[in-house]
Amino acid sequence: MSEDEALYPPVDPVKAGFACTCPRCGQGKLFDGLTKLKPVCANCGLDYSFIDAGDGPVIFVILLADLIVVGLAVWMEINYHPPVWLHVILWGPLAIGLSIWLLRTIKALLIALQFKNNARQGTIERE
Repeated sequence: MSEDEALYPPVDPVKAGFACTCPRCGQGKLFDGLTKLKPVCANCGLDYSFIDAGDGPVIFVILLADLIVVGLAVWMEINYHPPVWLHVILWGPLAIGLSIWLLRTIKALLIALQFKNNARQGTIERE
């Protein structure tokens, strides 16, 4: 049994992702600001240097937010034919807010999954 398993009960990655908390203890906050990661967990001291979310969260955000916002805008245009200024007022802030929320949530979820599965950068062992 590793030291992590002995001291901390397992944390559900989905709960840690939606709460944006530490993947090991589930208590400490993961972010320092909107999307900047803290260097270590304030609660358990887990060093976050292993984290490499890469561009994965951004791709998911682009796909999901665009699907939702553009889908709703097209539906509204087909059914109600509102003026262009109303589209800008409605869908602009929704796209920005949804993108920021999704980016934080998906980034935290991928970090929690990376921690749970002990995912590391691939290396080739040569003799």
